[in-house]
This record gives sequence, C-alpha cells and structure tokens, in this order.
Amino acid sequence: MIRAIVFDLDNTLVDFMSMKRLAVEAAIDAMIDAGLPLERDDAEREIFSIYEREGIEYQRVFDDLLESRMGYVDHKILAAGIVAYRRAREAALVLYPHVTVTLMTLIKKGLKLAVVSDAPRREAWLRLCYLNLHHMFDVVVTHEDTGERKPSPAPFRLVLERLGVEPEEALMVGDWPERDVVGAMQLGMRTAFARYGDTFGTNHSGADYDLEDLQQLVEIVERIEEGA
Repeated sequence: MIRAIVFDLDNTLVDFMSMKRLAVEAAIDAMIDAGLPLERDDAEREIFSIYEREGIEYQRVFDDLLESRMGYVDHKILAAGIVAYRRAREAALVLYPHVTVTLMTLIKKGLKLAVVSDAPRREAWLRLCYLNLHHMFDVVVTHEDTGERKPSPAPFRLVLERLGVEPEEALMVGDWPERDVVGAMQLGMRTAFARYGDTFGTNHSGADYDLEDLQQLVEIVERIEEGA
C-alpha cells in the first residue's frame, strides 16, 4: 500500500534546466549591453563551466565571470545581469505538463505528498511559491535539513520520518537515477524515474517504473492499491 509520494523538485516538477538556460542567456545579453567584453557563446560556455565546478545553484556565478575576464567586479554589468536573470527566470519557470492535476488527484486519494531536493532551502521554497505549489506538500526537505545530498540516505530517512510512513509505504519520483532512484531504493522505497525530465540521456534507470508523463503516476498508484 502507498501512503506517500515523494518528489524531487528540479527537472521532475519544474523544468529547471530550460529555465536556467533562458535566464542565463538573458543575463549575458544584458551584461554585454552594459559593457561585458565577451562574445555571447564564450560567456555562456564560461558561466556553465562555473556552474559545473561550483554547483548549478551557485549564487556568485556572474561575479566569478567578471573577476575572471575583467580582473574585478563591475557592478553596473553585474547588476544588469542579475536583473535580467531574475526577470527571465520568472517568465521561464514553468511546471511540466499535468503536474498540478496529478498532484491534486493524488491528494484527493488521501496520499501525503513531499519534496526532497538538493536545492538550497530558500531557492526551493521560492520556486514552490512562485508556481503556487507550496500548499500541496506536507513535507519539504532541502539540503540544509540534513547537510547531505542525495543519494545519501539521510534526506530520504528524514522525509519518511516527518511523513510518518515506512519506506515500503512511499514512492520516490525523480529525474536523476544515481541520486533519486539509488538513494530511495537503499531504504526500501519504491521508485519512479521522471524520464520526461532526464537531461543525461539515461537508457536504464533502474527504477521500478519509468514515467514519460507525470500523469502516469496516478495509474501506477492505482495498480499498487489493487495489488497488481
């Protein structure tokens, strides 16, 4: 029997990477207009190289770019980039198809819903509130809650404890097999791979279920309830 569904946030509920790329492109254009001495493609490559090194949520990426290329932070250029990034981020931050209707259907079935994210607490809540999802989840666990990132069992163990359910009563949905699927399976949770949000070209997820659309989750829960 399933009593709770636990979701990753980015690239599972929210099309995070599309948002990130569009926001970065807008920031680069604004910084170039403000005097950044770089070609657009070169700036984009360097910014994503910094993200790869420091983490995709790194907050000083534009500072590092300016220090690397100009030797100092030009605050006019920096401010232009930040403002353009924030405006584009809000416009580009969207849910995947059928997310809201799926969550509402699961709630109506009496299931508890939770989020486990490696994102910083502030950023996770900003995304949830902006998309009006913050009222739908019983529990939200972020990196600051345990100090550990998936696939460490710590965030999964904490979300189960706060939900008040056993591992076999919960199903984890995520887009990153090595983190979401492996971490949840270590504790005995069922797992579903959000293939629609996959950015790695995964062939074999290792999950109990693969989802091409989040709405398939409703049918999976119903099959589990029927003992199929």
